[in-house]
Amino acid sequence: MKWDNFTFIDLFAGIGGIRLGFESVGGKCVFSSEFDVDACKTYEANFGEHPAGDITKIEAKSIPDFDILLGGFPCQAFSIIGKKEGFTNETCGTLFFDIERILKEKKPKAFMLENVRNLVSHDSGKTFKIIISHLENLGYHVYSKVLNALDYGVPQKRERIIIVGFTDDVKFVFPEPVDLTKRKKLIDILENDVDRKYYVRDEIKKSRLERLKDKNYPRPYISHENMAGSITPHPYSSALRAGASANYILINDERRPTERELLRIQGFPDSYKIVVPYGKIKKQTGNSVAIPVITAVANEMIKSLKAFERKGERLVWNEDPN
Repeated sequence: MKWDNFTFIDLFAGIGGIRLGFESVGGKCVFSSEFDVDACKTYEANFGEHPAGDITKIEAKSIPDFDILLGGFPCQAFSIIGKKEGFTNETCGTLFFDIERILKEKKPKAFMLENVRNLVSHDSGKTFKIIISHLENLGYHVYSKVLNALDYGVPQKRERIIIVGFTDDVKFVFPEPVDLTKRKKLIDILENDVDRKYYVRDEIKKSRLERLKDKNYPRPYISHENMAGSITPHPYSSALRAGASANYILINDERRPTERELLRIQGFPDSYKIVVPYGKIKKQTGNSVAIPVITAVANEMIKSLKAFERKGERLVWNEDPN
């Protein structure tokens, strides 16, 4: 069956989180693109290929043919969407426009896009409506849903909008949350012997503990400082963020998560190579995706495509006059 082996392209590839999810269900990457030099270093170390650079400079025609387009497209420049004259120009100046032009040129059977939850409500929902209408105007049947990484097995509250589309009228349902017994707990992803360099200064620790909302909260916990300055402990991490200060999330209010722990919070395997310094891994994991969410969506997409293919085969067989 065709969908046992399929090809995909990895746009805005980051460090390859989306790629790992789709490789795990039989996909083969035939093209990747990433703008950030350090992310490319990490990507190359783990996948043996250096992604092509800035997608805005790459002609769609030059990209190899593929079955599924994947992209965790950055959310910058959305304020531009909908401000242009004329419907056809609405997405110009945004990175979504590059996805649109590649879909238009290459016409893959399916796509999966990932973005921040706020995309849904941006500009009173107008931005999201424009994105969906542009995808539908290209001939795709589009599905979208906000999924939380916590529901799919990693100890991180990370809500992201997932948009899936098919050229055929494929019936698709987003994956159900995994059973509570199969979800990783914080203790499952913490390292045992952690170097002193990850521990914060005594004054930071003291300040955090003084502001801790629940002084008797069971360990291990991860806390983060909210806008009001109070420290809230949880049995999971808040969403990893690329630009946040190193101390915004702390384990037991004592230390920063290690590079390996940051990767584990996003569901990366321990075989994943770390080739850049701490600050860069923090940024890269903050920009990445929760792999179990992507894997679950990829599974459902392939199941739906196979079911559609089987249905088509049955119809052809039934119509055969012989």
